[in-house]
Amino acid sequence: MPNRDDGNDADDAQEDDMEKETGPKMERSPAEHIDARIEELGDWRGEMLSRLRALIRETDPDTVEEWKWRGVPVWYLDGMVCTGETYKDHVKVTFPKGAKMEDPSSLFNSGLEGNARRACDFFEGDEIDEEAFRALVREAIYLNQASGGAPSQGKATGKKE
Repeated sequence: MPNRDDGNDADDAQEDDMEKETGPKMERSPAEHIDARIEELGDWRGEMLSRLRALIRETDPDTVEEWKWRGVPVWYLDGMVCTGETYKDHVKVTFPKGAKMEDPSSLFNSGLEGNARRACDFFEGDEIDEEAFRALVREAIYLNQASGGAPSQGKATGKKE
């Protein structure tokens, strides 16, 4: 592994700690990163993210998981389907083409004023309307495919951008 100094001592210290615990730094797959995030959360947010992830994967098993932007799970199929972000008091699923999507069950409750994205914020104790959520995932995939998609971003290739 090449020695690099990006000037970020905090990152270097964290990497050193990881190497001490696990041996030489091994590159993790996106799925392993997401698994680790869910475990690290260790509370209702991890459970919520895990359930949402399962619903996305059940809706279309060809959906590809990625790990982006220093810690955000992203799901692709012929383009970006959605992201799964965790915050102190909620879990947010953002659909980049949400403004073009039908939402008859009114799951979108965040980003409603934007021209492109829409999001579903889930708080502790919230129930997921699973059928409505699956419908949003299906529609996001449909919009990707209808617009020509981006095969390198999740056409079941497993490749990163």
